[in-house]
Amino acid sequence: MKHLTTTLTVAAITAAFATEAAATEWNVSVWGKRRAFTEHIHKLADLVAEKTNGEFTMNISYGGLSKNTENLDGISIGAFEMAQFCAGYHPDKNRAITVLELPFLGVNTLKEEVAVSHAVYATPAVADEMAQWNARMLMTSPMPQYNLVGTGEPRRTLASFDGMRVRATGGLGEAFSAVGGVPTSVTSSEAYQAMESGVVDTVAFAQHAHLSFGTINEADWWTANLNPGTVNCPVVVNIDAYDALSDEERAALDGSVDEAIAYYLETYGKLLAKWDEVLAEKDVEKVVIADDQLAEFKTVAMPIHQAWIEEMTAQGIPGQELYDLVNETLDAQRASN
Repeated sequence: MKHLTTTLTVAAITAAFATEAAATEWNVSVWGKRRAFTEHIHKLADLVAEKTNGEFTMNISYGGLSKNTENLDGISIGAFEMAQFCAGYHPDKNRAITVLELPFLGVNTLKEEVAVSHAVYATPAVADEMAQWNARMLMTSPMPQYNLVGTGEPRRTLASFDGMRVRATGGLGEAFSAVGGVPTSVTSSEAYQAMESGVVDTVAFAQHAHLSFGTINEADWWTANLNPGTVNCPVVVNIDAYDALSDEERAALDGSVDEAIAYYLETYGKLLAKWDEVLAEKDVEKVVIADDQLAEFKTVAMPIHQAWIEEMTAQGIPGQELYDLVNETLDAQRASN
């Protein structure tokens, strides 16, 4: 009887360890603080845990695992299993997706941003380039068109952008350079300090980031309709970690993306609806740029598109195909509406 009891006890302990070992726990590297920009990641984690009865969980870390500019490097060495990054932080590492950061692409809504991003992510060019970093695209973090907050006198004309020191990355930085601006690519977390200390005059962000990183608190004005473009910030997973998932876990992860994105759009929509209230509360002037100035800005910036296509083609990236895909996806998205 004693032998039987011992055998049962060992079996129970073994079963307990087997159950514990079967659980999958991922670390997720993001930055800043929880905000509209990261809500889809939290929703994804909730959905995956629910669908797997708590056997697949995610620990979301805000800056505790890596700097935002080093998240792709962390993914490449398996320091964590999932991460968010922005293409403009290291365009040389993610050349193909920088098509989505070209200025004045004409993307008008967050749904359109999702459509063009996921279309580009699904191409072999992106998959192959990301595989060099042991990364697999999972979903985008759709953001509206960036606009400026600034200090001092509002800048209402292209002439007033000459010499303007602006926090802007990627294609946005190139666009402002084209009209005489002086872009700097300090990280989002450093933008407030750069603005407060006078290192920059203006900061280009989406609305959530102006709130989250405090730049709206330093602002005297905000451009309501400049809409020069946006940045593209994917969520990626480590390929080895993804491949190690069970079929059920992988299905739970992939099958939760659309719902997580839908939740993000709903959450961000609420923020946009309250934006005018935020401006009034913080006494920030809403600046509307005249149509002729917008048209001129777009005309000046458009050659950046062709230059990007030629540069990518020279590097073996199908620049023209990716660029055409964005436009075709926009047309298809609008036709479906």
